[in-house]
Amino acid sequence: MEIEFLGTGAGSPAKARNVSSLALKLLDERNAIWLFDCGEGTQHQVLSTTIKPRKIEKIFITHLHGDHLFGLPGLLSSRSFQGGDEPLTIYGPKGIKEYVQTSLRLSESGLTYPLRFVELNGDGIIFDDETFTVSCKRLDHKITSFGYRVVEKDHVGELQVDKLRAADIPSGPVYGQLKAGKTVTLPDGRTFNGQDFIGAAQKGRIVTILGDTRKTRRATELAANADVLVHESTFAADEGKMAHNYYHSTSQQAAEVARDAHAGRLLMNHISARYNGRGARELEQQARQTFKRAKVVRDFDVIDIPFKK
Repeated sequence: MEIEFLGTGAGSPAKARNVSSLALKLLDERNAIWLFDCGEGTQHQVLSTTIKPRKIEKIFITHLHGDHLFGLPGLLSSRSFQGGDEPLTIYGPKGIKEYVQTSLRLSESGLTYPLRFVELNGDGIIFDDETFTVSCKRLDHKITSFGYRVVEKDHVGELQVDKLRAADIPSGPVYGQLKAGKTVTLPDGRTFNGQDFIGAAQKGRIVTILGDTRKTRRATELAANADVLVHESTFAADEGKMAHNYYHSTSQQAAEVARDAHAGRLLMNHISARYNGRGARELEQQARQTFKRAKVVRDFDVIDIPFKK
């Protein structure tokens, strides 16, 4: 599991930072990529990565401001040209379906794959299968904005091969049966329960990705015990009044959310163009005074999310 940042800026594209988009790469977990937001130029950013648009299975839009969705019609169209034929689901606030369908209809853009929409009406679970659960909560922004919590299901413990060998159990199909937790009787009459040879389950990882927001208790709830929290940090620590007026957060407020949520790591994005180079490093230093594992991310940063040991 990795996060690759395709755009980390706020408002409009800049030389150093494109507007909002990130890819949650689940290639080992489900051979798929989930995209969160799709600002203008996202498909151009993708060209500088190893991401294949046909692998994009889901797109989660946090809110309907242009810097978070103006790249969506182009990316959807290009996915058709690049061999995408698998279904794609778009999640987002009410209006996302109308926006996409109108853009495609007026531009006479046909897609080669089924497109499904899930418009969010409020807080709750929006996706659940055998590998992941995704839930959302409404945040505090000028328009409806959501944060997403992605929870990986626990992995079954590994088969303890050394223990099998110590019990003089011959290798072969019986190993698969024991790994499945079955009780097996060997030709020599000995019986073994597979549960006795399976290690502890591996705890699944949690990733929280927020849209634009003021500091809010709901963000802390979404990020509770998350391995990684992605939180906007549009303004510096001493600009709390401006952040409040524009419905955004400061670097310090993002760090406070990470601290209060007991998150493992804070990745700060949606950085205002006023903070270039040294300014961005200062945002990071401000956050680290409250939460040490804070990082201001840049376009094309790739962050690995390992299992907890």
